[in-house]
Amino acid sequence: MSITSYIMPITAALILTIGLFKKVDIFDEFIKGARENLKTGIEICPALITLVLTIGIFRQSGALDILTQLISPLCARIGYPAECIALAMIRPISGSGATAVFEDILSNCGAESFASRVAAVMMGSSETTFYTIAVYFSVTKVKRLRHTLFCSLLGDFACFIASFVLVNMLYSINF
Repeated sequence: MSITSYIMPITAALILTIGLFKKVDIFDEFIKGARENLKTGIEICPALITLVLTIGIFRQSGALDILTQLISPLCARIGYPAECIALAMIRPISGSGATAVFEDILSNCGAESFASRVAAVMMGSSETTFYTIAVYFSVTKVKRLRHTLFCSLLGDFACFIASFVLVNMLYSINF
């Protein structure tokens, strides 16, 4: 049995021990925390519902496919896998949408293909930018994005380029 099997029981025992030592009503504090988290969940629901609806419209309308087809010739010139274009566009918007696109790449190209490797690095090293901004900014009640969105999308773009470059470098090496 590995140490990971013991992490949760040890953490729970540690919390209970510290709570008893400091004479804290652990159950009452748990209920307060649950109440606060429920309020937070209710506060972010409108932003999440809007985001999910927008993603659905974007994918079902065919806009994602049209954008992918427009960008494909440019990407083909530099050797960027056409299969990863849709992933690069959907990843900043939706984690579950990106997972569906990633699964399509794996099933259509094979797990050992160049496109699948680039997609795997993209998935592991990028963020669902719009989701993160929607959640954090709605919880903190921040109204002005200032440079957050631009810088976040620039970081995502750098991640997509870096994943292609690094996988291209490592893919050419025979281990």
